[in-house]
Order: sequence, then structure tokens, then C-alpha cells
Amino acid sequence: MGKILRVLSWRNMLVLSLAINFSLVLKILKGDRERGDSWDRTAYVSIWPVVSTTASGSSSLSSASCNYSKIEEDDDRIINLKFGDPTVYETYWQENGEVTTMVIPGWQSLSYFSDENNLCWFLEPELGKEIVRVHKVVGNAVTQDRYIVVGTGSTQLYQAALYALSPHDESGPINVVSTAPYYSSYPLITDYLKSGLYRWGGDAKTYKEDGPYIELVTSPNNPDGFLRESVVNSSKGILIHDLAYYWPQYTPITSAADHDVMLFTASKSTGHAGMRIGWALVKDRETARKMIEYIELNTIGVSKDSQLRVAKVLKVVSDSCGNETAKSFFDHSYDAMYERWKLLKQAAKDTKRFSVPDFASQRCNFFGRVFEQQPAFAWFKCGEEIVDCEKFLREEKKILTKSGKHFGDELSYVRISMLDRDTNFNIFLHRISSSSNSTL
Repeated sequence: MGKILRVLSWRNMLVLSLAINFSLVLKILKGDRERGDSWDRTAYVSIWPVVSTTASGSSSLSSASCNYSKIEEDDDRIINLKFGDPTVYETYWQENGEVTTMVIPGWQSLSYFSDENNLCWFLEPELGKEIVRVHKVVGNAVTQDRYIVVGTGSTQLYQAALYALSPHDESGPINVVSTAPYYSSYPLITDYLKSGLYRWGGDAKTYKEDGPYIELVTSPNNPDGFLRESVVNSSKGILIHDLAYYWPQYTPITSAADHDVMLFTASKSTGHAGMRIGWALVKDRETARKMIEYIELNTIGVSKDSQLRVAKVLKVVSDSCGNETAKSFFDHSYDAMYERWKLLKQAAKDTKRFSVPDFASQRCNFFGRVFEQQPAFAWFKCGEEIVDCEKFLREEKKILTKSGKHFGDELSYVRISMLDRDTNFNIFLHRISSSSNSTL
């Protein structure tokens, strides 16, 4: 009898718990409806949108088949194009199924060390091999006689490069400059730790101080997509080249980049931002050693599991370039970016109330054809009647962007991600296109 009571008691408690939680959920939903509080919930959905998939698991929308004029949308939904989250590549990797799947045994990756004979002792040999291979296949960077330094994204590598290139004496912090519009995180990252070694020095175009300095050259540039070179004309400058977007889906590959310090990242090359892997190609051994020292002190190396996954992804990318029976990763990515830029430029032409940059065409050695840049971000400018473009798009169109002021430029500009999922990008096009006879 006591056993039966114990069972009933457990079951009764379970039913009571479910009833309480269900009533609580109903109360919250009712309260939201009464308040009209849909902004936060739709914002969450727009930041992490759900992509409908077919039975095979591939995305049901395609950039190449987008017809934004026929889109049925929820007018209350917020579209977040503020960040460069590279989910545009999701379709390709879904369609390729298990090709990048790997099993990592529990006993693997126990040691801190990957290769004690390598200067960068935490670099997985397989990743180093695939980095060299993919640059050789694409032809976008010199790897011979270079040291490969792996980092937790190119952000950590940027900090490591600043540490390595700054004077470690009593001369005071070295100025770090970049030409506006510059990547908005450069000033924040540079001054975040309030280091005594370096400090943000502002726009390279207006920099006039004497003495050593570090100039950041982002090419293609984030946010405007143009190819860049150093602008401070001084023999005392030290250069860091951020080449995160120097891949054939974004820009013609005209030559193999050959600079002292070159930064790359998996997030923008293959779309695997969540793996948090970047790499630097460094010419000088002592600079590479100091960068490695920084990463040792900062994170005691870099995740082996992430390195192995990126190595697998890069191998698949390189293999696809030699496969004549199927579209390569770069072919697929180029087509997606081409279609998006074509639609955006057409929308700009139709509305005549905003503009995007024009780029010169160049011959791409990788594809063997001529085309113009199609950057990961659109440097979007509102018409003269709109003073604050970011505020206008946020309040009137429910489109979240990043204001030009964060990039050292005017409020009339915003940066818009071209890398979001098809659903969000298509709704964005629909909203700005439907404004041709109204407020934009």
C-alpha cells in the first residue's frame, strides 16, 4: 500500500508541476499581447531566424531565385543586418551533407602541444597543411618562407600583432591608425586594455605625428569594400594587412598578397565564424615568436578541436575547386554574392533615394574572368533629406544596421551585412524597394 502511495505522490507532483508551468506561460503570453510588446520577441527571431528546410535538409530559399517583390512578410519583424554573421553559406554546407563531418575521440586533444618542433607549437599540423594548400589553390597569398600563427579568430591575432610590433621600451605607447572608414572594432580593441604599448591614433589620412606608428590596411576594406594600400607616407610605419575578405567570392584575385603580417579568418572565407579560428602569415621570425608569446599568455594556445574542424573544411573547399562534376565552394559563394549585389544595385536604381558604391572591374586570376567587387558589406548611403540613416532605417523600416559614425564617417552612411540568410536579406530588399514612392 505504501508503495502505491509513493507512486501516486510522484505522479501527482508531476501533473501539478506541469499545470503550474503551463498556466505561467499562458499568463506571460497574455501579458505580452495586452502590452503590445512584440518588439523584443521579433528582434530575437530576426537575430537568430529559423530557416525552413526541405526534406533533404537544404534551405528552401536560394539567393539566385529570390523575387523580393513577391515576399509576404510580417511588418513587425525586425531585420538585423548589423553584424557580419556569415549564414549565407549555410545552404552550401547543408547541401553537402556529411562531407565535413568528423569524429574526434575523447582521448584526442588532451595535451596542450600540437607540434613541439614548430615555432607555433599549438598549431595542428593538419591545419597548417590545409592553410598552405588553400592559399596555393586560390592564389591570394604567399605562404613560402612564412610562419603560420593560429589564433582564436583574427581578433586575437590582431591583438597579438600589436603586442609583437609595439616597442617594449620606455618610449611610450605607439599610435595605431587606419584610413576612415575603418573597421569599427579597431579603435575599441586597440584601447580596450588601455595598454601602455599602443593606443588608437585615428584616421590615417589625417595622421601627421612624427615617430613610429602602426597602420592597419584592410583590403578589401570593411565597411566600404574598396581595395586599400597604406596612406601614411613615412619610413617609420609598421604595417598590418587584414585580408579577411581577400577571397574570390568578394573580389577579383589579381595577385598573391605578399606582406610582412597578413591576417585571415575562417569566418569570412568559408563562413565558419563559430569555430573561432584565424591565422596569420608572418615573414619575420621574431614577430611571429612574439605573437605566439602573446597567445600563450592570453589563452595558452588555441582549441585543437576547432583547428581540426577548420582543417577539414579547408580540405573540402580545396578539393571542390578541382571537382569538374560539381560546383565548387567558391563558385557557389560567388553566385550568391553576385545575385545579392545585382538585386541591391537594382533596388538603388529604382528608388533613387539611397546609393551603394560603384567598383571597377578587374580580371580574377582564380576564376579567369573579369568582374567587379561584391563585398561582404554594403556601404549604404541615404539621401540628403535623411540626416541619420541608421536611425531612419531602425525606426521607419525596422532594419538594424551600423551607423557610419562607428567607422569614422558620416551619419548618412550605414554598413549593411550582405551575408545574412536569404529570408532576412530578401525582406530587407522588399522594404527598401517598397519605399521608392514613400519615405526613403
